[in-house]
Amino acid sequence: MTLKGKGSSLIVASALLAATALIWLSGNQAAALAQKARSAIAEAFQVRTRAGNLDKKPSRYIKDPNPAWSSIAVNAENNMVVMTDENLFRIVEYSRLDNTPPAARLTEPKRIIGGDQTRTEMLCGAYIDPRTLDVYVTNNDTQDWMPVFSRNAKGNVAPDRLLATPHRTWGITADETRQELYVTVQFPSAVIVYRKTAANNEAPLRTLEGDATELADPHGIALDVKNDLLITTNHGHRRFYGGAAVSTITETWEEWIGKSTADLNSLPRRYLPGLGKFEMPSINIYARNASGNTPPLRVIKGPKTQLNWPSHVAVHEERGEIFVANDAEDSILVFRTSDSGDVAPTRVIKGAKTRVKNPTGLSLDVKNGELWVANMGNFAATVYPITANGDVAPLRMIRGGPADQVGLMIGNPGAVGYDSKRQQILVPN
Repeated sequence: MTLKGKGSSLIVASALLAATALIWLSGNQAAALAQKARSAIAEAFQVRTRAGNLDKKPSRYIKDPNPAWSSIAVNAENNMVVMTDENLFRIVEYSRLDNTPPAARLTEPKRIIGGDQTRTEMLCGAYIDPRTLDVYVTNNDTQDWMPVFSRNAKGNVAPDRLLATPHRTWGITADETRQELYVTVQFPSAVIVYRKTAANNEAPLRTLEGDATELADPHGIALDVKNDLLITTNHGHRRFYGGAAVSTITETWEEWIGKSTADLNSLPRRYLPGLGKFEMPSINIYARNASGNTPPLRVIKGPKTQLNWPSHVAVHEERGEIFVANDAEDSILVFRTSDSGDVAPTRVIKGAKTRVKNPTGLSLDVKNGELWVANMGNFAATVYPITANGDVAPLRMIRGGPADQVGLMIGNPGAVGYDSKRQQILVPN
């Protein structure tokens, strides 16, 4: 056994000295000293293992006890609102008619799905099946499968089914007419389409990917079924691969199907040499059935657009409008589905009255003429008229936390540092 570090060396040296001393001792003294030496070595080894660290309690921790809403889905016919919570790893359901009183700390959800059996962690997308009311959710950085829960699922329960999805899956939507399920993949940038009822390791129907697609860290996704369009929002982080699609599988799907759940992270991928580039955020518009290395029909991109970390997106087909949750600008942007290039939005919902703070999710209730926004920065879902514009107060608000606090939004800390001069802990998300 090898132990590393000055502390470990001292422990081992002490243990060796103790073992040598056994020569001069006898009986109970020798046995006691031998046990002490073994314990010292075991302790030195244990604290350097994952199991050992998990047994050690922190002296303190920094964590937001409130939700960080990352997506929202609304089913108006059943007054059903579902949101995903990226901070507490939960799916929650509220009534569409809920409205948190100003003095109340929060509104209690109708149900919560969460826990180690649910196979959910960094949830980013939600979709409600309009017929069965099943809830589909996407995991992003930490788990590579899409869980589906029934209308009655509650608590720490296993999903009704799982679909293996690529790493960094983010947005989700469905085409109910064709029974197809669409998801975005941040990197390698792609849109992947499955059968709506796909499960386990089922192969996708088609993939949109490659240099010509101009996909650049895609997040939100929406369908305009009326005009046969597919719409994505992109953060702008792009990598070039020489033209062709780059996600390859070294074994056939037939060979890969049937692997255990533990193998879901082992999908082999090969990346061709490429160059990266930071581009401006964009809204890309494709033909609905686009696949392979296919260019967009139109791209909305440029300084006039005000796009900044555009997240979830929705389409109002009858009005011909695209609604975008503009995370880093604390705003909701509205464009025409016919827009192209560097164009200004037709409407912007932004300002202190709106209570929009780091919006990541949005959903349209066409039946009641309402726009729903999930705000990661203040624990609130806010509701507006579909025609809202400017600094307008919401019609209703559902809060999952106190009104006088802002969200910490510790969503995905990748490292930690300490500034000894200012005595500050630095954590990049």
